Amino acid sequence: MLILCLCVFASFSFAQEETDPTADAIALFEEGQDLHEKGNLRGAIELYTKALALIPEFPEAELQKGNAHLSLKETSEAEAAFRRAVELREDWSLALASLGSLLVQKGEFAEAEPLLAKAIKLDEQNYPALSAMAELRLRTNASEAILRELLLTLTSLTTGKVNPPASAWASRAAIENRLGDLRSAKASISRALATEPSSISALAEAAEIALRENDPASAEEFARRFEAAGGDPDAVRLFRARALLLRDDVAGAEKILASASPDNKDAAKLLERIRASAAADPAELEKELEAKPNDPAILGRLCTLCRRSDPPKALQYCQAAYNAEPGNTGHAVGFAAALVQAKNFSAAAELLKKLTAAEPENATIRANLATALFQLRRYAEAKAEFRWLIDRQPELAAAYYFLGVAHDNLGEYLDAMANYQEFLRRAKIAEFKDEIDRINLRLPALDRQIKADKGKKANEE
Repeated sequence: MLILCLCVFASFSFAQEETDPTADAIALFEEGQDLHEKGNLRGAIELYTKALALIPEFPEAELQKGNAHLSLKETSEAEAAFRRAVELREDWSLALASLGSLLVQKGEFAEAEPLLAKAIKLDEQNYPALSAMAELRLRTNASEAILRELLLTLTSLTTGKVNPPASAWASRAAIENRLGDLRSAKASISRALATEPSSISALAEAAEIALRENDPASAEEFARRFEAAGGDPDAVRLFRARALLLRDDVAGAEKILASASPDNKDAAKLLERIRASAAADPAELEKELEAKPNDPAILGRLCTLCRRSDPPKALQYCQAAYNAEPGNTGHAVGFAAALVQAKNFSAAAELLKKLTAAEPENATIRANLATALFQLRRYAEAKAEFRWLIDRQPELAAAYYFLGVAHDNLGEYLDAMANYQEFLRRAKIAEFKDEIDRINLRLPALDRQIKADKGKKANEE
């Protein structure tokens, strides 16, 4: 939150007198900033309004009033305040950036662009203006040349001596992602989240990158963190729906999208695409495949469509798609998931090991690998994968259960007990009733084994 300092109140040049309202207005403004900083937004707005009643030409009060309204999601009131601040001080980069950013959020790009350009010209390190300009360029599908020019600016600022905010790193990541440089985008988003773990813009871009990498597990985790940080509810729905689509859960995705705001165009477009693709007839696609036997797009679509209705056929199509386009991670992950579903765990583990080496941060690949290794009773290897998942997704209750079983089978009873208890603490009865029952039956015997000093810790191996 931006708190303005008015050590010198330059907006007024006349002399102070005892009856002059300027001092009272400044006092009200500063009191309002105190409430603003403490999170009392309504109280802050009331004091900013009183200050403006005394001194109507008070751009700082207008800007802060707009910021408070924006935090309350009162965009009309925020826009009016930002416009008034710009009207009172035309060359104030902060006010220009605030108004431009809000207009970008509303989709009013034509009016936003000159405001943001002016803000950046006045202050080359105006990070809010640069972030808003990056969003504008991406949403208007700017040319590669324009994106690279903006990326050059962001790269210069984020690699300089200053400490850029998370939003700057997130904007840089978004442009790198659009330009196809996924490796750089992931590095930039890691810097953003290291700077500010609850950054809404960084978490949103992290979810986007995970979805592009065909990693629904990571996307769902970033969506959860995005929601906890106060991210837009409809954006959360879109992230979760897209993650469900990667899991082939079309019905689940449709259900989530149906609950989005009626005027959300992105949700409506995605829902339309889902319904259109869901209507595809596998038989028709198979006819197309006869003419194009190695078309990876058709093979990939059949891999998805047949996965529930005809798993053996789906496995054939998944393998064919993977063979036709081995560089496409989506086909490879789909093939591996189909192998797991077909209980061909040895082949799945072999492929997933290769995929993990290529994409070590893909949580979906790691989750499938953990499952395959667990089913093969390769518990020592499986527990390493479950630990990796827990380190990144500590709310993943099921991982504690499988990690506990792995430790139990390895005779590491203390570690097994710790993970079982953590699972019981996190698990929902409706979702994990059978697992909870099994653990409750196991705990008395496990406790006796620990007391008899028959167990060992994992680090004693």
